[in-house]
Amino acid sequence: MYNMTIYLIRHGETDLNKEHRLQGHSDIELNDYGRELARITGQALSTVNFDYVFTSPLIRAKETAQILVDNQEVKAPIIEDERIKEICFGEFEGLSYSKDGFTIPDKTFMNFFDKPEEYNIPEKGEGFEDVIERTGSFLKELTENKKYENKTILVSTHGCALKAILANINNISIKNFWGKGVHRNCAVSIVNICGGKIEVEEGKVF
Repeated sequence: MYNMTIYLIRHGETDLNKEHRLQGHSDIELNDYGRELARITGQALSTVNFDYVFTSPLIRAKETAQILVDNQEVKAPIIEDERIKEICFGEFEGLSYSKDGFTIPDKTFMNFFDKPEEYNIPEKGEGFEDVIERTGSFLKELTENKKYENKTILVSTHGCALKAILANINNISIKNFWGKGVHRNCAVSIVNICGGKIEVEEGKVF
């Protein structure tokens, strides 16, 4: 690893976020509040000169990335990468995990948040190991490519995928995957890499 600064952002709010329903690979756009959050964050980061922007191909992440780039004086290229998509919830996508309207057939589902090491993967879904592996592949390629040396990179992604990137950086176990919890919408983590030394400022809200 060499010198690089990576800004990791969770996308803005969607209606499914607001309703406490599982999104995963469902392609949901931002709601009006989510766009406003992205604009506020974009304004706060307007003096950061991004050289490259990577985004999940899901529209909520792409829209967040575009709003941030629109605040830049020099528009960085936006590159889509499947490896930073959200975890897939398979047959449970769209279902509610709220206390008052819980509709997920697996009554142990909240292990996803509370005991990730005991999480039961839904049919056609992914596990934490899957997301850590694919985001780790993305991170390795990013940090080992000379093209990105001494560059400032924006990565627009999702709650679980962002935590998986940080798990790769900090060598965090699945048991401790969530740490202090999922990042708020449009929260930013800043990863500074300098001569192999890594410093992380996690979950900053503007």
